[in-house]
Amino acid sequence: MLIVTSEAVAGHRIVRTLGLVRGNTVRARHVGKDILAGLRNIVGGEIHEYAKLIAESREQSLDRMSAEAQQLGANAVIATRFTTSVMAAGAAELLAVGTAVVIEPE
Repeated sequence: MLIVTSEAVAGHRIVRTLGLVRGNTVRARHVGKDILAGLRNIVGGEIHEYAKLIAESREQSLDRMSAEAQQLGANAVIATRFTTSVMAAGAAELLAVGTAVVIEPE
């Protein structure tokens, strides 16, 4: 499954638009990791615990969006975007949305 943020795919034409697809995940922070992140915040630098959590969430959202697109018969998703929102204290949602399409080489 080809997933792009652009409205088109170079060298391909869209032969059918199948509609909006999305994938989301809601993740909660881990108390132990919060303590490590808090300590890192004091001394500065990247907070690896949160970076890993966001990366895993992004991949899971993309996987779920791709699965939904495949169920519709798509071979690509265009105009992909990400958004995040706070669901509750210590929990956040990561949402991937895009347009499922069928493309073929020009």
